[in-house]
Amino acid sequence: MSGTPSIVELLERLARLEARAVELERDNAELRRENAVLRAENADLRARLGQDSSNSSRPPSSDGLAKPAPKSLRERSGRRPGGQPGHEGRTLRQVVDPHERIEHKPVTCGGCGDGLAAAPVTGVAARQVFDLPDIGVRVTEHRIVSRRCGCGRVTAGRAPDGVDAPVQYGPGVNAAVVYLQQALFGAQARTAQAMSDLFGVPMSVGAVAAAHARAGDALADSEFVDQVRDALTSAPVVHADESGLRVAGKLHWVHVATTGKYTLVWVHARRGRAGIDAGQVMGSMAGIAVHDAWAPYDTYSVTGHQLCCAHLLRELTAAAELAPGAVWPGQAAEALLTLKSAVDTARAANRTGIDPSLLAEQTGLFRQAALVAVKEHQALPSPTARKLAALARRMRDRVDDYLRFAVDLRSPFDNNTAEQQIRMVKIRQKVSGSLRTLDGAQQFALIRSYLATATAHGRNIMDALVELAAGRPWLPTAVATT
Repeated sequence: MSGTPSIVELLERLARLEARAVELERDNAELRRENAVLRAENADLRARLGQDSSNSSRPPSSDGLAKPAPKSLRERSGRRPGGQPGHEGRTLRQVVDPHERIEHKPVTCGGCGDGLAAAPVTGVAARQVFDLPDIGVRVTEHRIVSRRCGCGRVTAGRAPDGVDAPVQYGPGVNAAVVYLQQALFGAQARTAQAMSDLFGVPMSVGAVAAAHARAGDALADSEFVDQVRDALTSAPVVHADESGLRVAGKLHWVHVATTGKYTLVWVHARRGRAGIDAGQVMGSMAGIAVHDAWAPYDTYSVTGHQLCCAHLLRELTAAAELAPGAVWPGQAAEALLTLKSAVDTARAANRTGIDPSLLAEQTGLFRQAALVAVKEHQALPSPTARKLAALARRMRDRVDDYLRFAVDLRSPFDNNTAEQQIRMVKIRQKVSGSLRTLDGAQQFALIRSYLATATAHGRNIMDALVELAAGRPWLPTAVATT
């Protein structure tokens, strides 16, 4: 039949259909592959959007107006909020010897109207008002007298040390300037305005900068840094941390090493080994180094490393969100918190260790969680899976460094001691902006070290700054304590 395709035509049509089917299958496979990649990228982007200070290393200030409700990692103590019984409060109280007493006597009787000048006193109620006196600058003139001897020579009197110019600011003024800049994080212009408003001291921005620079230079020339560094290198435990800082329009890094009692802050252009070495602490210290998982810290030969478990708990919180249904993040976090509770109890009872069976059990659970996480995530191709696998491998490989706090009770659970000092520098940057010069940044870091160490030793900050401005900086003892 003329309208019926021939066998040859049918075979050709079938071959074309088969080729088309192969092509469509190939396109379909490519689309499935692209879809898998896009789904993984979408999950990773959603995970990043879901990050905040509770599940990452981002600071709370980055959460913005949509910051989540705070979720403390601390367990409930069962005590009511506020001061506990026996706690010495700081309520304003009357003093025994006030500067001034003013009596308010009744003149006439409130009943009959008779005069009360000769009436007996039946009681006195005291009400004290704490207020500031009128504050103003006090100007002292030093008159350098010259006299001529009979021999003809003229001899001038000697001015006190530090009185070198016809007009200058004294130690109290210079100390107040540094206080406003360092303790209250004031910018130079605001500091100058505050000095004028509070004390009636006219001051230029340049004078503020000069006072700050003199204080930093005086510390650099003193024994303060050497004494703090000696205390740190001989301490049983030293906390270390670093964070970015804008200096002269470029990214620099502020580093800190601290025991809580002794603190050294410095600024360097590098974050890694070169920046850490500039502090001359980590390379010589003999104790346990407490830090986060930043790799350069691990290159130092110290007694031991304690990785910050607060960082790890935030990472585990993020892992639970990235891998819904996964058991291992909760298991690892629970093991950490169980050990922390046992350590806190042991310290409160002045014991040197925790129950060995509890330690072995929780260590095993922590290690098991890490092994399960490695198995679940290391073979998956997505960025999220790679991130989780990297966390799991770090937990697996560094169990001893994470759980050192449960074995050696000198070792702390977290690195908050160092992070608190870093936070002070970050607050300064947030309030007053970046530092204009590296010299200014180094001076700021030195004074920050001075104030943190003086405060930890119970020194009044203003008194310590007056001593510094007078050329006699307060110096700590060389005995390191945690």
